[in-house]
Amino acid sequence: MAKPLLTPDDIMAMDAYAKVRHARRQSIAALKRHRRVAVGPDVTFYFENWDTMWMQVHEMLYADGGGQAQIAGELDAYNPLIPKGRELVATMMIEIDEPSRRDRVLAGLGGIEATASLRIDGEAIAAVPEAEIERTTAAGKTSSVHFLHFPFSAAQIARFRAPETEVILGLAHPNYGHMAVLSGKVRGTLAADFDP
Repeated sequence: MAKPLLTPDDIMAMDAYAKVRHARRQSIAALKRHRRVAVGPDVTFYFENWDTMWMQVHEMLYADGGGQAQIAGELDAYNPLIPKGRELVATMMIEIDEPSRRDRVLAGLGGIEATASLRIDGEAIAAVPEAEIERTTAAGKTSSVHFLHFPFSAAQIARFRAPETEVILGLAHPNYGHMAVLSGKVRGTLAADFDP
């Protein structure tokens, strides 16, 4: 079930967070295991929720050390990535370690965010990219990180939850056409992001 947005009351003091950081990082790594879907050799979708965004905000505060003054900006940045009950939200990352290959691939993937979709028994749900920052340059080079929303109807949520339903996550870019079937474990985990 969708949780409300993060508020300043949800944020721990950094000295207290430092004491539990290792354990929290381990628990979030276990949680993310069934929220991660590789699509082809270079792209991974990380499906976000309240817990992953709680961790992200704390890690940003911990790394940057901006204190209270930084909290509002982090909440503004990461609250939009918490699912609102009738959607799934993913961070799509193009993960290529070798710099020259990464630059070459990104240069040919302009607009890839607009080609992402989830197919539920053949019916496509197109991704809606976050619009706050343009992720593809005028020259056609894309960013390595994209934030995507997948809006669902009530009927699509019901079908997503049905064990026999096939759900496929795909990209249909001319230079990167790949898909992956979501496992039952991943679907069961992601189904908890929807309101009952």
